Amino acid sequence: MISLQSALSAQARRNRKLLSEASYLGPSVSSKVVPLRIDVKGPASADQLDAVVGLGAEAASTAISSLASLAKIGELDHLGGGLELIDPLLLSMAVADGESVDYTIEHAHTSIGYYAALAAFGYVKSKDVVEGFRRGIDIAGHVSWLPGGTQLNGGRLGVMIPVAVGQALGRRARKGDDAWVITHCGDAGWISGQALNGFNGASAHGAPITFVMHRNGIQLSGTTRSVLDRDPRPVAESLGIRVLEIPTLHDIPALYEAYREAARLAREGTPNLIFPTGFKSVEGQVIDLQWFGEYYGVLAETEAMVAKNGVSMGRPIWVPGSLMSYRDVGPMLECLFLVNDLPGGEGHHDGHMKGRDEKEVLSGSMFQVTDAQKSAISNLRKAKRSVTCRARPAPGAPNLKLSGTQTGAAKLPAAGDSASPRAGSEAGYAAVAAAHSEDVFIVSCDLDVSTKLAKACGLIPAQNQFEMSIEEQAATLVADGLAMSSDRPQLNVVSTFAAFFEGIAREGFDMWRYQRNLTGANEGLNVTFHLSHVGACTGRDHFSGWGLDWINVALTYLPYLHRFYAPADARAAYLAVVDLAAHYGGHVIGIPRDNLPVLSKQDDSGPLWEATDAWQPVTTYRTHEGAEHAILAMGAPAFLAGEAAATLTKKGRPTDVLIINGLPLSDKELETLLAPYAGGVVTVEDGFIGTAATGVRGFAGLVASKAADAALPVSHVGITDPTVAPSNGHMETWAHFGITTQALTKAVQDLG
Repeated sequence: MISLQSALSAQARRNRKLLSEASYLGPSVSSKVVPLRIDVKGPASADQLDAVVGLGAEAASTAISSLASLAKIGELDHLGGGLELIDPLLLSMAVADGESVDYTIEHAHTSIGYYAALAAFGYVKSKDVVEGFRRGIDIAGHVSWLPGGTQLNGGRLGVMIPVAVGQALGRRARKGDDAWVITHCGDAGWISGQALNGFNGASAHGAPITFVMHRNGIQLSGTTRSVLDRDPRPVAESLGIRVLEIPTLHDIPALYEAYREAARLAREGTPNLIFPTGFKSVEGQVIDLQWFGEYYGVLAETEAMVAKNGVSMGRPIWVPGSLMSYRDVGPMLECLFLVNDLPGGEGHHDGHMKGRDEKEVLSGSMFQVTDAQKSAISNLRKAKRSVTCRARPAPGAPNLKLSGTQTGAAKLPAAGDSASPRAGSEAGYAAVAAAHSEDVFIVSCDLDVSTKLAKACGLIPAQNQFEMSIEEQAATLVADGLAMSSDRPQLNVVSTFAAFFEGIAREGFDMWRYQRNLTGANEGLNVTFHLSHVGACTGRDHFSGWGLDWINVALTYLPYLHRFYAPADARAAYLAVVDLAAHYGGHVIGIPRDNLPVLSKQDDSGPLWEATDAWQPVTTYRTHEGAEHAILAMGAPAFLAGEAAATLTKKGRPTDVLIINGLPLSDKELETLLAPYAGGVVTVEDGFIGTAATGVRGFAGLVASKAADAALPVSHVGITDPTVAPSNGHMETWAHFGITTQALTKAVQDLG
């Protein structure tokens, strides 16, 4: 652990250095940007639409130059998708106001298009995109938050569909009927489970959202048709998404009219998908290579491609409604040939500029800006406005606080009662909901009656609660999106059983790994993941219902959390909920299902925790004069530790008990806790603590590493072999796993 601390200190120095070199990251960043704002409630002017297209040509040039720069070091990127994203994304940026209307990107590998679009608006410098993309922290490899950009950092296909739905639902609650979120998505991620669940959630709750599908017909390993020949439209429609068909995303005036209709529908509660059908021959019109060359103004290049590959200009084709490598004519034609199974076809999912002449590429006709576009852009740049983008609050910042009167009003089980910790968390959420009804958002998985969120749901507006049935993965992602819907204090909680969080819903946690704040740090979002039925304390559910890894999961994501809570009884659970609501940031709380004793003070004068107490990470439960040993208990088995300490003290081995209510502990706190116990310590937890093959895990692993530094004897009680067990009550199941008063007593005695 000493070497680990040294490594952490060195990493902190490297982090500070990297952040000090950033140009666009910090608590707040100001930019001078073009004042291109279009209200979709009305028509767009010719100048506005000319500006969008002209800025698109500029952004495409920036993207090409950036890839030419990367080529010098032998690197490439997803240039093809990035180029086709630019013009529609610029239109989304023009209609977004950062308040009621926002946008995000699901297929976030198209990031060079995103950064180039930000540069065209003036949020970042084109030079920095050219020289810094994929080289440093500012202009990252996938979509990351920069001034003017989306807060939703992406890269994993399909994930942003339900997240954007959550953002739209939260935005509606905060901004009312003007709320609207535009989500650009590819033609691959839509089929993922989380995306389909997201479509379903959008429909079920009438989310004000529009999905813009970039249907280019090409995926990483070939054409979309060859990978998965499925039409997204009937699938989306079956899930309640209205499909709006247009021929192409590259006709900006027509796309704007589609945006107007999409916004109208979305704001009426009809989520929708703008789907570019592309062009193909119909009666009275032939769509062939000749038509393509003339329509896009690249006839000579098309003729050269046709001659090179022995194809006729009269060959009928399908022209995708979103052209991969749009404007970069050579690769664009190769992509066109690929989706039409013509010789010379090639995909440019991983596009590049290796071996290509940058000046020659940029001299192409599709990179040129017309006089009308130049004029429109020039007028905008003469009127640049200053915009300041601010980071999200830091983890631990004030959130939804309760007064002493409000916390003290809770009715909690008395000391000595047998009660489920769920009774305490239920009272906590209800107290917060009663005090801050407009600021509490709850995502449910058909388990509110069991997780005890139902009472709080009854105290908040209907528009703040979202039932997602058994779609746990999408539910966690919707909650993540809710956290991005407002900069106001709010509690966003999603609840289900710990077993589902450990498996089905894991992506909700994992998304926190790549959510960058504007400060440059990746942080857990302002979301509470409520893990009910933790450990083997699940009411005889047996293996499929157990959450034996709940502490290990929390430790895995602890770097991104504000706090992880492991309450030992109902009153501790109440304090944990009050505390997590009071602080901004990512939180994980683990609540046992079964009845546990409500702990009392050592002198039996009352409960160990009063409703008005401030939550603390450590509570001294039992102390005995001359104690050289201690039991450190996390979660439900704390009362067993108290029983063991009483037995040991009577036998002449005074033993203290410290309850660890959650993590992280403050710097050096665990070392300070261990220091008085020269005889050694024992840990106990209801969870998997490892095997000889895996090493010590869980809370036991944390203590073991600190104890090793101090050369302190240590032993652990927990679950070591989870492969065989009875279906029984928690006390009988614990006994099978060796989590008993007797086992704790023996463990302390064996310390020597």
